[in-house]
Amino acid sequence: MGTDLVGTVERNNRRTRWLHAGVYVLVLVLLLTGWWLTLGQEGRPSVLARLLRLPDAEIHTWAGWAFAAIAAAGVTLGWRAARTLLTDSVRFRRTDLGWFARWPKAVLTGRFGRHDGHFDPGQRIANLVMLALLLALIVSGVGLWAVSGGPAFVWFNRVHRWSTWVITPVLLGHILIAAGVLPGYRGVWRAMHLGGRLRRRDAARVWPGWLERRDDDRAER
Repeated sequence: MGTDLVGTVERNNRRTRWLHAGVYVLVLVLLLTGWWLTLGQEGRPSVLARLLRLPDAEIHTWAGWAFAAIAAAGVTLGWRAARTLLTDSVRFRRTDLGWFARWPKAVLTGRFGRHDGHFDPGQRIANLVMLALLLALIVSGVGLWAVSGGPAFVWFNRVHRWSTWVITPVLLGHILIAAGVLPGYRGVWRAMHLGGRLRRRDAARVWPGWLERRDDDRAER
């Protein structure tokens, strides 16, 4: 029996959506203030600094601590979801190569290759890159706060800057895809907003294996 494409399906629960919202708001604040300071604008308050009436460096520091706290809470309180995220992201199959071969055209046509993951193969690579770089940013950020000079400060500063340069285009690509601007990903933004429900035909197009397993689980109950 084929997958029913009528109606909607919940992709992410409320806890996951709130965690994701907290993460991306804080990451956007960190990117804005971080790049503002990196580009030598420390003496000129950004729009955010003028709104909050705080220096950009202070906003960046507090947002960094808040991000570290929310990341720690997400791992400890939602360890099952964190384990699913990590284990599914490191899982690749030979058939995923077909998905990558079709991906450049599929972002425009929506005709993605078949995959069975909770995330598509491109998402899995992006997940691993983002997790590694966000961890590097947290560790190096804490290091920059803890030391005031010397070789350790130099290395923490290098890691922090290099990680920022690499993660910025990755996050911009993630936002482009998640926003559903590209025709192949149209509608996927609903997976993290407005109740986390997206149209079943959108879910079947982007995450076919996940949708089939979910329907099978529901049918067995």
